[in-house]
Amino acid sequence: MHPNTQHLPTGNSPGGTTSGAAIQPAPAAFPGTGKLVRLPIVEGLTGLKRSSIYKAMRERSFPGSVRLSARAVAWRESEVLAWCANRAKTGDGNDQD
Repeated sequence: MHPNTQHLPTGNSPGGTTSGAAIQPAPAAFPGTGKLVRLPIVEGLTGLKRSSIYKAMRERSFPGSVRLSARAVAWRESEVLAWCANRAKTGDGNDQD
């Protein structure tokens, strides 16, 4: 079993677990680290494409990425979701009434 996952009892068997038991991630070892998501997920969460995401990063209006390796980056899911929530709350400033 992976050290960052735990099996939770489902109550479907005497032992409380079944072969199809749901696996839930354990709390993060370091507070605030959260899940890292790659570009396709960020695009899906925001509705933006790669060029718009990187442009917003340059303008400091979008969360910065985290370098995973020489050729791979990811974003903190919590920061992207917070950006989405703030964007939905305030709008983009281009409302045309």
